[in-house]
Amino acid sequence: VQLQASGGGLVQAGGSLRLSCAVSGGTIRTYNMGWFRQAPGKERELVAALSWSGGITYYEDSVKGRFTISRDTALNTVYLQMKNLKPEDTAVYYCASAQRYDGVISDGDDYRYWGQGTQVTVSS
Repeated sequence: VQLQASGGGLVQAGGSLRLSCAVSGGTIRTYNMGWFRQAPGKERELVAALSWSGGITYYEDSVKGRFTISRDTALNTVYLQMKNLKPEDTAVYYCASAQRYDGVISDGDDYRYWGQGTQVTVSS
């Protein structure tokens, strides 16, 4: 299974970006998916997660109401729509997949496959 993350870039505060995670070698219908981020000097944190059914989502408190995780099963791609971006959202963002679980998975150690990361930089 391979994950290819894209869509990062430089944006001003208040702007928007949409990250994409294209999955190959497996179907996202059977995976729990997550978006993580890691800022310099900080630990990796889960930003958003989606259950394998697509029916359960999780958002880290600081992004609630601003970020939306979604998927397109026809394209086998997961998205992270980010709006009203803030400088503190600056980080490398990673998508990851985990074995099917009836809920959301918050522990990064439980995700088996990872994308290469895409840089998001928000200027003030």
